[in-house]
Amino acid sequence: MERENMVKSVGRALDVIALISMKKSGLGVTEIAGQMDINKSSVYRILATLVQYGYAEQNEETGKYRLGYKFLEISTKLLDSIDLRAEAKTHLMKLEQETNEVIHLVVYDQGEVVYIEKLDGSETLRMHSKVGKRAPMHCTSVGKAILAHLPAETVQDILDRKGLPVHTPNTIIDRDDFLQELSRVKKKGIALDLEENESGITCIAAPIFDHSGQVIAAFSISGPTTRMSHDRLKTLVPRMLETGKLISARLGYEK
Repeated sequence: MERENMVKSVGRALDVIALISMKKSGLGVTEIAGQMDINKSSVYRILATLVQYGYAEQNEETGKYRLGYKFLEISTKLLDSIDLRAEAKTHLMKLEQETNEVIHLVVYDQGEVVYIEKLDGSETLRMHSKVGKRAPMHCTSVGKAILAHLPAETVQDILDRKGLPVHTPNTIIDRDDFLQELSRVKKKGIALDLEENESGITCIAAPIFDHSGQVIAAFSISGPTTRMSHDRLKTLVPRMLETGKLISARLGYEK
């Protein structure tokens, strides 16, 4: 019976936390008691304990309670402990199983992308990419997916430093044309590499956002142009957008 009462008390405390988190200005003891249908003395004891441990705080003027900064401390630790590669792996494996094509996961670093995961799929495809290798941003779908969501001044700085070197006859080398391409990518939510980095290979990518709304990574599906036709790319768009949202949500991103 004692254990049951303890569990019940913890449950009530969690209910109180959920209630006060929904009201920016906080809630009073009477309001909470009314919504939970328990007596005010019980609510007060719960709140007093939460305040003692930093999970709630009371406004001295209004007497209302709201969440304490302890939650911010805990959430920061949680966000710091999140492993992008681990959080994305399950979703990327699903894409690999569905498409049988090569799947890449990259992060942005100093004006380039770095491959941190590669799933080879079941179809034969020879690519230069490998985990740990760096690649340019302007001619890769993952690079464009990230660039499209970076601040304009950051993009200009990268273009000034890196330029738009030719990799294939399809590489976009005109700055104005490239900036228009990034505008289209941001609007559509996906980026394409139409044999711009490696001849004969087409890729489609989507960005990944962290808890602060900053773009930190991107993932892609790559295959030979013969398989990655216009119609197939079109059918992949919804899955790319959905997967990007799911991974970003795991990192704390809310839109």
